[in-house]
Amino acid sequence: MRVSTAAAPDALALDEPKIPTRKILAWGAWDWGSSAFNAVATTFVFTVYLTSTSFGDTDHTSALLGWVLGIAGVLVALTAPVTGELSDAAGRRKLWLAIFSGLVALSLLATVFVKAEPGFLWFGLIAIAVGTVFYELAAVNYNAMLSQVSTPKTIGRVSGLGWGLGYVGGIVLLLIVYILFISGDGGALHVSTEGGWNIRISMLIATIWFAVFAIPVLIAVKEPHVPGEIARERRSFFGAYVTLGRTIADLWKTSRNTIWFLLASAIFRDGLTGVFTFGGVLAAGSFGFSSGEVIIFAIAANIVAGISTIATGPLDDRVGPKPVIITSLIGLVVAGSLVFALHTGGATVFWIFALILCLFVGPAQSASRTFLARIIPAGREGEVFGLYATTGRAATFLAPTAFAIFVSLFGHQIYGIIGIVLVLLIGLLVMIPVKPGQEKLAARAR
Repeated sequence: MRVSTAAAPDALALDEPKIPTRKILAWGAWDWGSSAFNAVATTFVFTVYLTSTSFGDTDHTSALLGWVLGIAGVLVALTAPVTGELSDAAGRRKLWLAIFSGLVALSLLATVFVKAEPGFLWFGLIAIAVGTVFYELAAVNYNAMLSQVSTPKTIGRVSGLGWGLGYVGGIVLLLIVYILFISGDGGALHVSTEGGWNIRISMLIATIWFAVFAIPVLIAVKEPHVPGEIARERRSFFGAYVTLGRTIADLWKTSRNTIWFLLASAIFRDGLTGVFTFGGVLAAGSFGFSSGEVIIFAIAANIVAGISTIATGPLDDRVGPKPVIITSLIGLVVAGSLVFALHTGGATVFWIFALILCLFVGPAQSASRTFLARIIPAGREGEVFGLYATTGRAATFLAPTAFAIFVSLFGHQIYGIIGIVLVLLIGLLVMIPVKPGQEKLAARAR
């Protein structure tokens, strides 16, 4: 695979096709719906529920959560690039997005059956781990569609809009489950809290939410046109690994900057995932937040993240994604370090510096996606975003494992913050030498 760097974005923008707004919004609806998994399942509701005293010692269950999510990340790392490459070659990107999204919905549905008893801990851990695997595989195909709903001139704004819709969707869904089922004693509907039923019914709502909002993109965005040189003979799953090896070797020869970016993002995006994955767990376990207070914090966090992500989209288009990424990572490292260093200050410290963390998470995620999307040749989006998934957000074993190691070493949940900050810092150091001069969008047929 050869990555063209000959055409500058301004030149390519002269004859850009106009993307219908409905198509962009349909694509962004998947991000909106994904809040059911990101905000409710893995961050502020279900994982907080799993690491509560109902399932055993909080420090122990937190470490187990880290290890299980780490294993899930390894599984995705082994499968994401070849599934993306196969969907590219077959021209079945939308089909696989539908299949993996359906499996995510089933995993969410499984969490409804996790009672607040120690005997259900492993069932809950496995359900969230399986959901993580299929969510990240779905995201490979979803991210690859970015080039189908944007132009060289608008790619930053469209990507930022998608991430922003995800955060706003999280706010709306968290408000729904908090008001109806969690606040006070079972919420406004006075749902029974016995056996964690109020949390479990929240997960049922999350399942429906994800399933409904995953549909628009499947209707509005067509299967991609597969160029003749990409539409190769149908290959086996294991044969795709051979092709993947050739792709990596060719990237190393022709666009080494891309390899370094993939490596850097492999590290810092795992740290970004860790910030949200363990944010609610830390709020409850180390700073004494109740379930309701965690939800209130989650709503505030998503508001901050959503606004900052949408606002920095145009900045991405104007100055390029690298400055956005570097600035965001510096802010994350500083704020994360202060959460740990000042943790004896209690909930006030967490509120201040955790919200500052959230200010930088979304822009870094969105800019990372656009950085890569600007250099992928037409027809290779799923394959290269498969690599992107493998080396970063999808391969979520770095941050969870680092979190688990520090909790296990020191015996207290609060030390897990150090592991997450270290992952972010290493990612920042690796990202600094990546050359922004190669951020040129390859010409692509639409």
